[in-house]
Amino acid sequence: MSSFLGPYSLYLHIPFCRHKCGYCDFNTYAGKEDLQPDYVRALCAEITQFAEAAGERLPLHTVFFGGGTPSLLTSQQLEAILSAVSEAFELLPDNEITLEANPGTVDLASLQAMHAMGINRLSMGMQSANPAELRILERQHDFDDVVQAIDWARAVGFENINLDLIFGLPYQSIGDWQRNVELALGLNPEHLSLYNLTIEHGTPMEKQVGRGLLPEPDPDEAAEMYIWTMQHLNAEGWRHYEVSNWARPDDNGEPLACRHNLQYWRNLPYIGLGAGAHGFIGGLRVADVLGPGVYIERCLNGALRKFPRTAATASVNEIGPYTEMQETMMMGLRLLEEGVSSSDFEERFGKQLEDVFAEEIAYLRGLGLLEKHDDRWLLTGKGRMLGNQVFMQFV
Repeated sequence: MSSFLGPYSLYLHIPFCRHKCGYCDFNTYAGKEDLQPDYVRALCAEITQFAEAAGERLPLHTVFFGGGTPSLLTSQQLEAILSAVSEAFELLPDNEITLEANPGTVDLASLQAMHAMGINRLSMGMQSANPAELRILERQHDFDDVVQAIDWARAVGFENINLDLIFGLPYQSIGDWQRNVELALGLNPEHLSLYNLTIEHGTPMEKQVGRGLLPEPDPDEAAEMYIWTMQHLNAEGWRHYEVSNWARPDDNGEPLACRHNLQYWRNLPYIGLGAGAHGFIGGLRVADVLGPGVYIERCLNGALRKFPRTAATASVNEIGPYTEMQETMMMGLRLLEEGVSSSDFEERFGKQLEDVFAEEIAYLRGLGLLEKHDDRWLLTGKGRMLGNQVFMQFV
């Protein structure tokens, strides 16, 4: 068992999609809806196996249904999974339970059921409001679907909604992007996740760019879009708390951040269950088998294994103290307001951050990319624009 006392975060992977978008390289599968009932049974079995291996009900403060498209599951299937989670873990009262949803895959009744079963945060895959951009991304919804989904979500009581958008698209002008952001703001979300498009290896979009069917995205234009976004959202009162994430402040002035993702960025232990899911617990990186068919077979027929493994575990890698320190820097510096605390680092690792990474800090300070505010190391304004250059120093 880990010496970490919690609370933990739980990621649950739902790998099904109606259509796999051309830019996506996640572990997702279209046209396998017939596997959903068995997959849900397998996921519930894995949840139970994990708890049995742990020998106790570990405390959970966040649950995240990611995918894929978790909103394709029926209300009964989602309820079965949450019931298994409640039995296997100690779900703390002040919890955050997020479900990723695609517009067009939800309706008033399904959202009502989600809210009633305890899901209290929605992450909606808007991506763009522009029909031409949605076609390039191979999305199967339009902006009206987004508006309708948000209206329904508010009607049934959701008070914490994130919108995902992508910038730096082929043919996208800065004006196009500004219009997308303004339309998103008009929907009054609590949170925005705004991602620069990356052409991932092996995706249909990479092939289209390679054949000249789509232009390569212009990094200078994408940088211009990012700068405008930072300035505009700051002026609108949003908190830019992570490189790609903005949140409205709550009544106490704190950003309504995604608490689940904060667990990742703080490099704290989390549990990942479901096909292809990754976890970090007890100093071990754990990954499940990728294919849903193999996953189902393993979970429904496999034997109990040593914690933190389950029947579906495909790989386990030990993370040494130095690697954990590197990852703590690399992830923590993504948090633009919080950064990495020297005192927290010393309490966690028994070493001074400034001693362990003296060379890297000197180099990055010399370039004007890193600075210290009181106890915290943070990216500078220039460092925010060149974040990957900073993070690579800790790999």
